[in-house]
Amino acid sequence: MASELKVQISVDVLETSELSAQEQQAMQLAQDAANDAYAPYSNFLVGAALLLEDGTLFKGSNQENAAYPSGLCAERTALFALSAYHPHTKIKLLAVTARRRQEQEYLPAMPCGACRQVMAEYEHKQQEPIPVLLQAPDGKFYRFKAVADLLPFQFNKEHL
Repeated sequence: MASELKVQISVDVLETSELSAQEQQAMQLAQDAANDAYAPYSNFLVGAALLLEDGTLFKGSNQENAAYPSGLCAERTALFALSAYHPHTKIKLLAVTARRRQEQEYLPAMPCGACRQVMAEYEHKQQEPIPVLLQAPDGKFYRFKAVADLLPFQFNKEHL
């Protein structure tokens, strides 16, 4: 007999004034990173910022290529660069935003599946949750307590 398993996530929907000072700084850096994105083909600018355990902020932006599969999303750019330069530093927050090149307004930013899997790998690696702050509609923000909320039923090294 089949059974049903329900998965629930909790996400806070916040106004700018409800973000902590560090969350505001991280989102501002994500916006700055989006403005620096190399996206001549899609004109869709994405920025990510990582708040590290020592308070340092680290950023990444999407990087496109004429051979489309050769590009890389902002989230993975930030995470891979951080791992290359600071492989043992824990991440306390990941912030993501996006906008269209011709517009000033920031848009809802949802990580793609590949980015969610990489984010999950780093959360698993550091053995503690990485909160995720995403740009939401109408100038609001979504705050997830962990990457696991964005990717339940994760594949990780225990499955190998």
